[in-house]
Amino acid sequence: MNCDPIARWYRYFEYLAFGRALQRRRLEFLDDVADARNVLILGDGDGRFTAEFVNRNPQAIVDSVDSSERMLQLAQRRVRNPNVRFRLGDARTIPLSGKYDLIVTHFFLDCFTDSDLNALLPRISGHCEPDARWVVSEFGLPISGVAQVFAKMLIRLMYFFFRLMTGLTVTQLPNYSAAFARHGFRVVREHTLLRGLLVSQIWKQQ
Repeated sequence: MNCDPIARWYRYFEYLAFGRALQRRRLEFLDDVADARNVLILGDGDGRFTAEFVNRNPQAIVDSVDSSERMLQLAQRRVRNPNVRFRLGDARTIPLSGKYDLIVTHFFLDCFTDSDLNALLPRISGHCEPDARWVVSEFGLPISGVAQVFAKMLIRLMYFFFRLMTGLTVTQLPNYSAAFARHGFRVVREHTLLRGLLVSQIWKQQ
């Protein structure tokens, strides 16, 4: 997946489709994690969450990883804090050396298959401090009814768009909740929007 072709316009595509709903999901638990000191942010794109986080917590040491060079350039322009290190690379392979008390992934896990996540999660959790928290914002499927039908159509359309524009090969939402549980995390906070189409959670290592 290469987001370089849409980096400049991504924010506007997002607002056109969802207004500010996705950004509100990103910021839902910002106050809850404002005490974090060593933070790994994966796939923040143009840096809107990172900017808000360091405004609240300028002393935190942050590694922000993204596979899109153009997205990182936008993020670097937005975030002016020497404690933030922007790193270009794939979360599945980029070398990590730190220990983190907070991991953040907003609308990122849906770019992976179940098998990808089963490889990614233990890799990241191996760099977590005891009792580390993992903040997640993602798309979900309402349990049943018209809302579920609408959500399936919308998600299928989004995957088609990203396959066309970025080369994304994933075609369906992974079961990230099962992967988290399998690797020793449990949900401690959750908030949903649009009957469950949008989900914000805090997971914690057990």
